[in-house]
Amino acid sequence: MATDYDAPRKTEEDLNEDSIEELKSRRAEKPSAVVDVDETDLAEGYELPGADLSGEELLVRVLPAQADEFTCASCFLVRHRSQIARDTDGLKYCTDCEG
Repeated sequence: MATDYDAPRKTEEDLNEDSIEELKSRRAEKPSAVVDVDETDLAEGYELPGADLSGEELLVRVLPAQADEFTCASCFLVRHRSQIARDTDGLKYCTDCEG
C-alpha cells in the first residue's frame, strides 16, 4: 500500500480538538476581561519634551559636603575621596577626568 507523505498527518490530539465553529461560539459566550480606558486619562501622566514647566516647583534637599567627599575641579561633580586622582594647588581632580 502506498503512503502519501505530503498529506497532513492528524494525531490523536488533533482529532480530539473542537471545531472552529465551537471555539468561536465559546469565545462569544465568555465575558471580556478588557477594561475600557479613555486614552486621555492615560496621556495625562506623560510630560512631553519642551513642555512649559514654569508653574512647577521642585523641592530638593541639599546636603553640605561631607568629610569624605570632594568636588572635582574639572567636572564639578561631588565624588568620594577614594576617587581623587590628582591634587594640584588645592584643586582635586577625579579619576574619570584624569583617566
